[in-house]
Amino acid sequence: MGPIRSHLKLAHAADLPMPDRPYPVAIIDIGSNSVRLVAYDGLTRAPTPLYNEKVLCGLGRGVFSTKRLSDEAVRRALHALGRFRVLCDTIKVGRIFVLATAAARDAENGPAFIKAAEEILGQNIELLSGRREAELSALGIVSGFHGPDGVVGDLGGGSLELVDVRGSTVGLGVTMPLGGLALQDLSGDSAKKARKIAREHLKKAEPQLETMRGRTFYAVGGTWRALAKLHMAVRGYDLHVMHGYKVDPQDTLAFLDIVEKSEASTLQDVENLVSEARRPLLAYGAVVLEEIIQIGRPREVAISALGVREGLLFEQLDRETRALDPLIAAAEVLNDQRARSPGHGEELCGWTDRFVATLDGPETADERRLRHAACLMSDINWRAHPDYRGEQGLNVIANASFTGIDHPGRAYLALAGYFRHEGISPEKASQTLRDLAGPRLLDRARLIAGLLRVAFPITAGMEGVLERTPLVIDSGKVVLKLPAELRPLDGERLLNRVRSLARIIGLDGRVEVA
Repeated sequence: MGPIRSHLKLAHAADLPMPDRPYPVAIIDIGSNSVRLVAYDGLTRAPTPLYNEKVLCGLGRGVFSTKRLSDEAVRRALHALGRFRVLCDTIKVGRIFVLATAAARDAENGPAFIKAAEEILGQNIELLSGRREAELSALGIVSGFHGPDGVVGDLGGGSLELVDVRGSTVGLGVTMPLGGLALQDLSGDSAKKARKIAREHLKKAEPQLETMRGRTFYAVGGTWRALAKLHMAVRGYDLHVMHGYKVDPQDTLAFLDIVEKSEASTLQDVENLVSEARRPLLAYGAVVLEEIIQIGRPREVAISALGVREGLLFEQLDRETRALDPLIAAAEVLNDQRARSPGHGEELCGWTDRFVATLDGPETADERRLRHAACLMSDINWRAHPDYRGEQGLNVIANASFTGIDHPGRAYLALAGYFRHEGISPEKASQTLRDLAGPRLLDRARLIAGLLRVAFPITAGMEGVLERTPLVIDSGKVVLKLPAELRPLDGERLLNRVRSLARIIGLDGRVEVA
């Protein structure tokens, strides 16, 4: 196996028949550093970006010293908004949400800018308070992580918002002027002074931060994502998916110290990974993150690709849709769009449920949802040439824009798809993914792949067969039971696959025909 490569397009909504396609929605986010448009394929539990573009306008640069948005930043932002309006018309967006954050909130000429922006967009703009911004960031984490538990920190250009989240419960947020542009301005472009400023403000947030001990810190914002990209490069980490990337806080402190004390241009791979406009803010993001770690002592730091925008979309959903598992929702969409017979993927979930129930040893709730996701995505790459289905499926799943899954779980899904096509010998697969999954999930990936390798030769990927062909453990053997009318399916190939599955759990296997 070579390095993991991304082959996934941003969206697959065009594959859906028109009557089933939800209308696109868009969010325009007017931040202190960037102005961004993200158009999504619909208002769903697992929305996929159709189009994503940002312009680094630097609206928040100098606001704390001048109290004003600069004329050049305003000009760039308004031009970007005009472009975004045209793009939304082109995409045929059914609904647009427009948000503005700290820079427009704090500047004396912020109201005039908002008025001009509303005239260009033909839309009302919601000017977020610090507390409202924190709430939406936390909802973004609720939307994108399975059972989140910790403190969310959203670092923008102008401000930092902190808010506690436990499952779907969001606490009251606090906001501080610790965004990268704000710190650069307040400190006179001195990282040393920035540390003192950050420490003074974060001392006031100790009650919120101290609740984080032994829990997760969820890092939201472009500067922290840029730091995570550099950290991946230093580690030689091959899975280049930002969402769900986790680091050990204590191991990260030395890396943050290097970022703070180095010229941005000297950092490893910075020219390839971080935009030129973002590089000067890296040191300030590192300062704030280091202080948060020192005070809060989290168990881990998790990077989120979701934040305010996704939190706003999540807020629009009804209670029943919010309660859905985002990973399963995304897998169901892929199954509906790409499988030969979507009902087959759903039947696989129940068929494997019955087999796993006969195994010794429990399956955790998280392992069960991962197995169901693997079933739903087991046939999404059937159109590829047979020689490349395993590798293509691995790359698509490893790099897909799923949420509600961590990197070990992502590795499990990629390996399950790969083994299903290439055979269940572990040495065939990428060492990177095997290490990332760990021994337990690697074994579970081989098990589900073994089950799929039995199922497809008797169903050809079509629904309506599995309910008549139970696979169980009976008298210490793995037994596939075929009805008399399916006797012609029995043969050496099928028997070998049943036996191969059985060897994973240390048993023998056979096929019985009624």
